[in-house]
Amino acid sequence: MSVMVDIRSVHKSFGSLDVLKGVDLTVRTGEVTVILGPSGSGKSTLLRTVNHLEKADRGAITVDGALVGYRRSGDRLYELRESEVLRQRTRIGFVFQDLNLFPHLTVLDNITEAPVSVLKRPRRQAAEHARLLLDRVGLADKAGAYPRQLSGGQQQRVAIARALALEPKLLLFDEPTSALDPELVGEVLDVIRDLAARGTTMIVVTHEIGFAREVADTVVFMDDGRIVEQGAPGDVLDRPRHDRTRAFLSKVL
Repeated sequence: MSVMVDIRSVHKSFGSLDVLKGVDLTVRTGEVTVILGPSGSGKSTLLRTVNHLEKADRGAITVDGALVGYRRSGDRLYELRESEVLRQRTRIGFVFQDLNLFPHLTVLDNITEAPVSVLKRPRRQAAEHARLLLDRVGLADKAGAYPRQLSGGQQQRVAIARALALEPKLLLFDEPTSALDPELVGEVLDVIRDLAARGTTMIVVTHEIGFAREVADTVVFMDDGRIVEQGAPGDVLDRPRHDRTRAFLSKVL
């Protein structure tokens, strides 16, 4: 199976705070990697370096064989222009914790905006694809609604459809259920389960241990800016090797 994401020796600091301390991670095409860990462990920062929303201070990240945010010339790396980075991001869908839907646009227009403006798709073609995606996430009847008229779970499913509209090779989820009422969590996780069943390559930062056990091919546990351990869900969740992993799981299971 080919490699979709290759993260090598990635470091990231904010001022004097070292957030990522030499992270190495490989994600294979068609697999789901779930990242667990306490708040402040670097999970979200790592996710944001994958599509260059945060620039790594050291190290390199490739997605589908291409360096993210840089081009290599000889032994040196040169940062890409913003327009080139934006083009790269069309291949890397990102579903944020805080949704980021456009409140003044309908659900349909939220989904069609990027394919029309970034990929230069004809609006009618983009709208047809958007309606198919809305049907896939169970919201075919909400095309004309505005975000404020939807529940949190429905808004998050729109955000997933919007990310899928660019037909990315990789989907990143940053705690997609953390802002939702408990009764709405299941409907969002069901959509992500469906994506996993379709072979979508995903990296998911979450606290949903049951979801990780059911859907992940690989579970990664991070603490203090490092990957402490990783492996199959049954190994990491049921037979953790490290004290820090055991201590974390004892609090959340």
